[in-house]
Amino acid sequence: MDEADLRSEHAAAAAAVRQLGHSLIARAVDPILLAELTSQVTALAEQVEAQPRVTRLANSARSFYEPPTRDSPAEHRNLFRESIVSGDLNALGLGADLWREGDVAVMEVTLGPAFEGAPGRSHGGIVAAMIDETMGIVLAIHDQAAYTGRLSVTYRAGTPVGTPVQCRCWLTERAGRKLHMAGEVVADGVVCAEAEAIFIIVDRSEFAESD
Repeated sequence: MDEADLRSEHAAAAAAVRQLGHSLIARAVDPILLAELTSQVTALAEQVEAQPRVTRLANSARSFYEPPTRDSPAEHRNLFRESIVSGDLNALGLGADLWREGDVAVMEVTLGPAFEGAPGRSHGGIVAAMIDETMGIVLAIHDQAAYTGRLSVTYRAGTPVGTPVQCRCWLTERAGRKLHMAGEVVADGVVCAEAEAIFIIVDRSEFAESD
């Protein structure tokens, strides 16, 4: 199996695990099925743990290239494939799409039940994480390696689960090593959150490979 096919299988497995996680939160599962699930998942987890360890490159230097557009193939619309927030290879992620529209970075996702805070609404921390991740695409657009220095979020309305949500972020100013950004989260035409952030530019070597 070549690298592309392996990644495709990995993404499919991660998506299946995400679906299972959302279902466990959203359904009243029969105790017998829960016991069977525990047994099978534990056995599979032990098999996975026995596989060779790999070097992870989440948010590494390989991510900083020309970001995809919305018309790019689905498998290319995620620069951070192992990310806890959006990575399609991460079973704990959101399963979001990321792309650029000119100098604006865009994330689109339908949040599942596992990310619910108040009934029918996303947890506020998930909204902040979405914004931070989307701002990472702004870094790619401007070919900069940087870390989040400050992120301020104003919550205007509840961000729904089960409904397509779009996050849009852009650069507003550069002052020395500081990159100032802004962004917003919108669902059904309603602005759910607005954000301002400062990212601190670092040397690209800080994003080198690590185990």
